Amino acid sequence: MNKKTAAVIIIQACLIVVLLWLLVLFSKDEFEAFNEDEEIESPVRVHTENGASLITLSPETQQQSDIHTQTLVQVKHLTTLEGLGTVMPLDGLLDLRSRYLSAVGDLAVIKASLSNSQNDYERLAQLNRHDRNISDRMLWAAEAVYKGDQAKLQAAETALDNLRYTARQQWGETLGLAALERNAKPEIQALLDYQQVLIRIVLPADQESPSKVLNVTPVGSTPRGINARLIASAPQADPTLQGRTYFYAAPAGELRAGMRLSTREMDSAKLKTGVDIPQSAVVWFGGKAWVYRKQGSEDFVRVPISTEVESEHGWFNHERLEPGNTIVISGAQLLLSEELKYQIKNENDD
Repeated sequence: MNKKTAAVIIIQACLIVVLLWLLVLFSKDEFEAFNEDEEIESPVRVHTENGASLITLSPETQQQSDIHTQTLVQVKHLTTLEGLGTVMPLDGLLDLRSRYLSAVGDLAVIKASLSNSQNDYERLAQLNRHDRNISDRMLWAAEAVYKGDQAKLQAAETALDNLRYTARQQWGETLGLAALERNAKPEIQALLDYQQVLIRIVLPADQESPSKVLNVTPVGSTPRGINARLIASAPQADPTLQGRTYFYAAPAGELRAGMRLSTREMDSAKLKTGVDIPQSAVVWFGGKAWVYRKQGSEDFVRVPISTEVESEHGWFNHERLEPGNTIVISGAQLLLSEELKYQIKNENDD
């Protein structure tokens, strides 16, 4: 390649660079103008009113976004009191009763012996005082027997007291002491004869008073409506469950000692009115459950709800939402996304 050819190539390259620079320089303004024409400002659909974010959607937009609503109706909710229980074996109570009645028999024997030894001692003491018709040694022997019987009586009475204390501590005042009676009351005798079984029921600690009758069902079986009747409060807690314990009696037909039972009772004193929130209406945000309530024809506001009480198709609520309110049951997630997008936009503007 000669020098002339090389010079031509260099000149052409310089011309190409200059032309490209001019092209970029003159097209910059047109490119920016084009981008400005292409930017279409989206409509503002979220605004704040009284500290709450309102989402405004026209009826046409609601239809296009497949947003559907439902008007809430009043429902009543009856609080269900649930508990667990165990059919108690009566071995300990029967053993306690047997020991007590045996101690009562021993006490009767000791009292008879004491009465006899007392009479002997008083008779010999009188003879000893009259011209010493008997010796002092015989009187001392009678006195020893008499005092020995007194000590036996005191020990027997203490033993009976201790058995009563044990019965009260383990089985309670009503059940424990009643079971020690020789002629037991009919309801206690039914337990001893295995016509009835004893059940210890654990009820929630916040329940003020136990029901006189509970429906009990063996755990894992089909409910059969076995009615259990309240006997008394139980002095000992269940070793595996927390709550207040009570003794109930139920027919022994299908129940066996050691069975675990569940109880269910409708508490009419805690009847509440409110609304049912469908599951499809709920969105989760910040670890809480929310629904969108419709205000007017175009506005929607996010409202927190409670998920403590489940209903057949969702959750029962008796606060914040009332019968007649309209909530979104389809498209709530879209509204949440629109609200969050507005919040992010405001943060970027700052």
